[in-house]
Amino acid sequence: MILMQAIQSISFPYKLAAATILLVLSLAVALLYGAADMEVSDVWKALTTDISNKSTNIIRELRLPREIAAILVGAGLSVSGAIMQGMTRNPLADPGLLGLTAGANAVLALTIALYPAVGYFGTMIACFIGAGVGAGLVFGIGSLRRGGFSPFRIVLAGAAVSALLFAVADGVALQFNISKDVSMWTAGGLLGVTWQQIQVIAPFIIIGIVIALFLARQLTIMSFSDDLAVGLGQKVTRVKVTLFVLIIILAGASVALVGNMAFIGLMVPHIVRPIVGQDYRYVLPMCAVLGSCFMLVADTLARTINAPYETPIAAIISIIGLPFFLLIVNRGGKAFS
Repeated sequence: MILMQAIQSISFPYKLAAATILLVLSLAVALLYGAADMEVSDVWKALTTDISNKSTNIIRELRLPREIAAILVGAGLSVSGAIMQGMTRNPLADPGLLGLTAGANAVLALTIALYPAVGYFGTMIACFIGAGVGAGLVFGIGSLRRGGFSPFRIVLAGAAVSALLFAVADGVALQFNISKDVSMWTAGGLLGVTWQQIQVIAPFIIIGIVIALFLARQLTIMSFSDDLAVGLGQKVTRVKVTLFVLIIILAGASVALVGNMAFIGLMVPHIVRPIVGQDYRYVLPMCAVLGSCFMLVADTLARTINAPYETPIAAIISIIGLPFFLLIVNRGGKAFS
């Protein structure tokens, strides 16, 4: 308690600067360690010179795009999770738990089966559509009962819809004999990410986060009450639609890049709020930075725990995320506050 009070007394710019330093250190560790450990001089040469050798090529063509992808996905999923939690006032909201990633996987499987030569941009669009379908089903089913949807009803609807959509993806994979291609996406991972993929995905995630930051004040007000937002002159419907589109873009782009990743959007906002408070002008940028750190650390563990073999990063995140989810449920929606 005393430690948290001390942290909260620090001004936000210093907190963000400390988180950014942590991000830089996490990136440095991720570039240095793996199946083949590198020297600091190798990393420096790869980043600052045109020298080409085995070590610099590994860093430039394998590790650096992989870790840039980890940063983008960590930021995108964390920010989308924070937006979902604020917009729905549901502490259990997460793109992976509420059907977005399952929907993206299902439509992705259909796209691979029916349009195998669609290209990476088409794949991303398919993930956007699937994320929207998944979220629409969950919120539609969750709101059928009189009184609207409660946080726990939404989670139950999310579990049911996710199971259905994952089954659809598996059924399509078996029917069209593309199980290997689909399973590579649904398993989730950063192995094989290329610079070309990052060039397509990065603008969507970056622009989505920037727009979310511009809407942070409105999101803060809506996180307390829609009536309060209306009383303060906000156009609630327009803001909600914009935020919902941002969630679909951030989650869909992340799934298109690395596949299914649950719990990141759930955990990071709960870790951030005790540090910076409830104001989303502070929550969203801190989520972006700490979410990136989390993904970098998880990917480093995936590459080093059983080197030279790779441990699925989705498994590592789930091992951490499931107990965290149960903790939040047990504490009535509060983790560290």
